[in-house]
Order: sequence, then structure tokens, then C-alpha cells
Amino acid sequence: MEESPARHYASVQSYLLPDDSLETARLSLQHRILTKAFEDRLVLAPVSLKSQDRVLESAAGSGIWALEFNAAFSAQNNSLLDIECIDISDKQFPQKYPSNIHFSVQSVTNLPKEWRNSFSYVHQRFLIVAMNDSLWNIAIKQLFDALVPGGWIELVEVEAKSLEFGVGPCSNLLVSLITSLYEEKGVIGDLGVYLPVVLESVGFIDIHCETRRVPIRRSLNNDGLSRSKQWYDLWMGMKAPLVARGGYGNVTTGVEFDQLLQGCLNEMG
Repeated sequence: MEESPARHYASVQSYLLPDDSLETARLSLQHRILTKAFEDRLVLAPVSLKSQDRVLESAAGSGIWALEFNAAFSAQNNSLLDIECIDISDKQFPQKYPSNIHFSVQSVTNLPKEWRNSFSYVHQRFLIVAMNDSLWNIAIKQLFDALVPGGWIELVEVEAKSLEFGVGPCSNLLVSLITSLYEEKGVIGDLGVYLPVVLESVGFIDIHCETRRVPIRRSLNNDGLSRSKQWYDLWMGMKAPLVARGGYGNVTTGVEFDQLLQGCLNEMG
């Protein structure tokens, strides 16, 4: 088996996933799966926006959520919002986008001071592998300060306290590797319990949690969305940091990791 191609990481130390074209494709599939899981809703918070309100998308990646949200709002309201999209890397930002959407390289842990009391709605997805307890507390405070009074924040995250995708020898080994990596990085696994406490501590009120279970299998209800492929691509994105750590004594080369993931895909069907 040939080793998979090299990937690009904005910071393999601070964020465990790459920021290249392969990751952009994975994020697009992930976006479709997640939107489908939440009944095709792009917004879960009971937010009421009007023309020229400011919206912030943190950890925007390719901006796929912001682009679709902007199109839907414009079509329904015949007006435009002012949307800021930020990420720690610009490599996934789209080349073309509407003039009311702005992309910039920013960290949610250090937002521009002039953004204080600016946004009516903040949307952020899947920062679990980039954050530890200290960073979560800093980021939530930064987002609280960026909101106008009465504004809404929406955090979409995955639960990873107990990884439940082990169904055979390959996937059980992968669970062990990912668990070790998360423990080393200080990743918070039970975000459904953890985040409401942090949100309340900085001043948020009216906190809600809405959950969905999305099985890891090739598709669900014949919707054509390959969930196992999306998860395979996610774990492949973690190949570099895992191999760099010697696979915690279990996977020592890139080829061995590729073989492990293929075995996982076969087990999960």
C-alpha cells in the first residue's frame, strides 16, 4: 500500500486537523450530514435578525455555513446581513463570495477589541480538537463580549467522552489511539455537560442543548451521504499528529496508519 499524500496543517500543535483541499471536501460532506440531522435547519437558536445585523461565524473553514445561511436569509427577507467569518488559516476560504461576507484570519481566543458589542448572532462549529479547559473559557468570554445585549451564540459540538465506534480489532485500536491523543491535548469530551457551565459562568442566560445521534455507516434513509467516509476522512486528517507521537506504541508509520483506517472502514461497513 502506498502512503497517503502529505497534508497541510496551520498548526499541528494547536489544531489536530489539516486546512487543505481534502479537509475542505470533508467539511462539505460533514456540513450536509449535520444539516440533514437537524431537519435541514442552518440555525437552531431562536434568533430574530434584521437587515444589516452583524453575524459572526467562528472557525469558518471554507465558509460553507455562512454562504448557505446568507443565501437563505437574503431570499427570505430581501435584505442583507453583515457577516464576519474567521479562522486561524485562510487556506480554505472561498475565492468568491458576496460583498456582505468578510473573511479574515483571527482566533476566537483573541478577537479584535473593536468587535466588542457588535454581533447579534455567533455561530461556531466543532472546535473540540482545538480546545482545552483554559482555551474554552477564554473563547466563551471573548464571544460573550462580542455579542450585543440580547444576542445569541450557537455552539455545535460532538460528544467525545466515550468513543463508541469500536466494533472490531481495528476500530477498537483506533479508539485507543484517539483517546490517548485527546487526553494528551486536554480535549474536553463531555461538552454537552461542560459548555453550559462555562456559558453560565461568563454571563449567558437561557441556555439550551439540542442533541442528535448520527450513526457511523455508509448512509441513512438512502440519503446518499456517506457517514463512514466522513469519519474515515476525519481520522485520516489526524494521521500526522498520531504518527508523530509514534502511534502511542501501536502505529509507527504512515502506511500502518492507512492500513488501520482501511480496516476500520471495512468493519463499520
